[in-house]
Amino acid sequence: MAFLVRDRACDYHPIVGIGALGSPIVQIRERDAWIGWHPDAFLEFADEEGSVALAAWLTQIVDASVSECYIEDFIEEQLLKPGDFRAPSVDVISQLTVYAERQRELHHRLARSKEMKRSARSNAESAEAHWRKQAQSHLYRSKRALALADMFRVKIALGKFLSESPTAEEVRALLKDQEGRQAIKTVLRKAKADRVGIAMADITVCGAVAPYGPILGGKLVSMLAASPEVIAAYRQRYSDQQSEIASSMAGRPIVRPSHLVFLGTTSLYGVGSSQYNRLRMSAARLGGKADEQLVFLELGRSGSYGTSHFGSATVEALVALVQQSLTGQRVNSIFGEGVSPKLRKIREGLDRLKLPTDALLMHGRHRIVYGVPLIRNLREYLLGMDREPDYLFDLSDPKAGTRAVVSWWMERWLAPRLKNNDALSKMADHSLVRPIRHGARVVLSPEDPNQTSLFDDL
Repeated sequence: MAFLVRDRACDYHPIVGIGALGSPIVQIRERDAWIGWHPDAFLEFADEEGSVALAAWLTQIVDASVSECYIEDFIEEQLLKPGDFRAPSVDVISQLTVYAERQRELHHRLARSKEMKRSARSNAESAEAHWRKQAQSHLYRSKRALALADMFRVKIALGKFLSESPTAEEVRALLKDQEGRQAIKTVLRKAKADRVGIAMADITVCGAVAPYGPILGGKLVSMLAASPEVIAAYRQRYSDQQSEIASSMAGRPIVRPSHLVFLGTTSLYGVGSSQYNRLRMSAARLGGKADEQLVFLELGRSGSYGTSHFGSATVEALVALVQQSLTGQRVNSIFGEGVSPKLRKIREGLDRLKLPTDALLMHGRHRIVYGVPLIRNLREYLLGMDREPDYLFDLSDPKAGTRAVVSWWMERWLAPRLKNNDALSKMADHSLVRPIRHGARVVLSPEDPNQTSLFDDL
C-alpha cells in the first residue's frame, strides 16, 4: 500500500517523500521475542500467567482452527468420523499425517505454478465454489490434514490435564509437562499465523525526495506511515479482503479483521538509521494519553541469514539440480506452499550437494530491527486473547491526525533545521529555473542522432 506526502505550501504541491507498507516478514526472532510471540518468551509469560484465562485461550484457538478446516471430503472418504472431533485418537492422527504426505507428493508431482498462483475466481463461479475447489486441491488437502493432526494432538494433550472447567492448578500442571508445553507452542504458531498477515505490516519504502532530505523530510514520512490516516486507509482497503490461505483451508470465504496494530522495518545498515533514530511523538497530540508515545523502538539486530548474496545463475543451477533429483521439484513458488520460496529452493539445492547450508546462507550483514506498536494491548491482541485493539490515539478524525503529525514535525525537526546554514545551502543547490539543478529530476539520456524520432511527421 503506497502513499505520497506532498507539500501543500508550494505551487503544484511537489512531493516531499514516498512510503509503502507491505506484507511483514513472517519470522524475525528479535521482533517476535519483543512481542511475546517467540516460543521461549511466550512460555515464560505463560508460566507467570498460569491462569484459567490461558486455558480458555488454548481451547478457543483449537476450536477455531478445527472449525476453519473444510472436512466434507475427509468424511466422505472415511478418513474421519464425526466422533473423531470430540475424542481424537493417535491412530486418526497417524492416518491424517500419512494422508498429508501423500497429498503433498501429488502436489509436487502434478502442480503447475502458472495455474495455481493466486488463482482468480471466474465470473460464473461463486465464492463458495471457488474456495471449495481450492480446498480440494492436493496442496490444501495436505495442509488441512496436517492442521487437523496438529490440533488433535493438542486436544489430546489438553485433555490429559484440563477438565471442562479448568483450574489454575491444572494449567500449571500442563505447563510442567513436556507434551503440554509442546501443545502450547503449536497453538501459539496457529495464533500467530492468524494475525501476522493482516494485523501487521512492514515499512518497505520510506524516504524524502530532493530537496526535502536536508530538512529531515524522511522523519515526517516515517511518522506519517504510522498515522491515523494510513491506518484508516489500510482498514478501508482490506476490510472485505478474503484471506487466500484461510479461505482455501475452510472451503468458504474467510475475512480477517483489518486492524493494523504494528509496523516493522529495518535499517539499511547495521550501524543505525538517522531516519528512525529518536523518532517519538506524544500520543496526546493525536488524542491519546499524555504519558504514552508513538515511537520507533529499536528491538535488536537481525540475524545475518538470507539469499541476497546468491546470483540468479546460482539459484537457477540449484533449482535445476533439485528438479533432476528423484523426488522432483519440491518448491513450485505457489502461494500457500510456504514462506520464502527462493530461500527454500536454495536450501534444498545446497542440501542435495551436501554443502554446509547454514554457513553458506549467512551473508553477515546485520540490520537494526525497528518496531512501532500502535495499540496498548499489542501482545494480547496479536495472540487472539483480546478481540479488539486498544489504539494509542484517536481514529475518529484521521485527517486531523495527519495535521497533528505535520505540526509536530515542524516544531521538533523542521524549525531547528531551518537554523542550520549547511542544510539551507544544500536546499538552495536545487532549482527549477534554467539551468535546472534538482535532485529529484530524472535525467534523460543524450539524444541519439541515429535514432528516428517518433514525432518527426507531426
